[in-house]
Amino acid sequence: MLIYLPIAEVAVNALLLLGLGAVVGVLSGLFGVGGGFLITPLLFFIGIPPGVAVATGSNQVVASSVSGVLAHLKRKAVDIPMGLVLLAGGVAGAGAGIIAFNLLQAMGQIDLVVQLSYVVFLGFVGLLMAQEGLRAWHRSRRPGGPRVKRHQHHWVHNLPLKMKFRASGLYISVIPPVLVGFVVGVLAAIMGVGGGFIMVPAMIYILGMPTKVVIGTSLFQVIFVSAFTTLAHAITNQSVDVVLAFLLIIGGVIGAQVGTRLSGRLKAEELRLLLAALVLAVAAKLALDLLLTPGELFSLYPGGGG
Repeated sequence: MLIYLPIAEVAVNALLLLGLGAVVGVLSGLFGVGGGFLITPLLFFIGIPPGVAVATGSNQVVASSVSGVLAHLKRKAVDIPMGLVLLAGGVAGAGAGIIAFNLLQAMGQIDLVVQLSYVVFLGFVGLLMAQEGLRAWHRSRRPGGPRVKRHQHHWVHNLPLKMKFRASGLYISVIPPVLVGFVVGVLAAIMGVGGGFIMVPAMIYILGMPTKVVIGTSLFQVIFVSAFTTLAHAITNQSVDVVLAFLLIIGGVIGAQVGTRLSGRLKAEELRLLLAALVLAVAAKLALDLLLTPGELFSLYPGGGG
């Protein structure tokens, strides 16, 4: 069932796109990530130009994140004030990232930069997650072993501009959440990711937030940053393919509900290891594609922007 994508200028199987959206939606509900880190490279693999994949992938992240955050709101597992602070940094970062994206596109380097960014970030984050997941798994198998304190006081607690976050049980400076949000916003604009794969560990290990509110709060911030990024891409470089986005959104909304239900049935350490394996697999595939000689030594997309 082939369907023509007008902005991407390719024909793709519609059922394949629905399936990709569903897979990413499951990840959104399961791990608290927007899923852009996976949907964007998967779109590369099926022939979507990187510029279009980044801009349209952000659109799909919005839908799957909305579906996921609604489920977490019902559980009262979203720290809205913390989400708003993260959002302030995220919007500023997304604005900076859009400017960088357009400059790279004008230079004809956006395809290479996006793919290299995925290899580096996914490889680094995947290794860290795998290491932490293995440690947590070993700790869970030794019930009598030393317990790890989650709320340790370190440099974050000594910064000024403190604010109370009741849902997280924290009284910390707003500076670290704003900086975390800024970094995630830049990544959202350049890589088409929601940034949850960086935000979730940062919220746990830097900000000291309890795991029960991390996923919902991450998705809350991802919604608005990804929506801003999508709108900015649509206005500045017209690279959002509405047909592609629509099919991905349908699959994503359904998948997010499934993922949210599954998240309560798996142990935290199992979730971490599963996500780490997935991240490393995508990074390896992208690295391989960059190293291998392409089958066609020319492109229909001069300037590399799509």
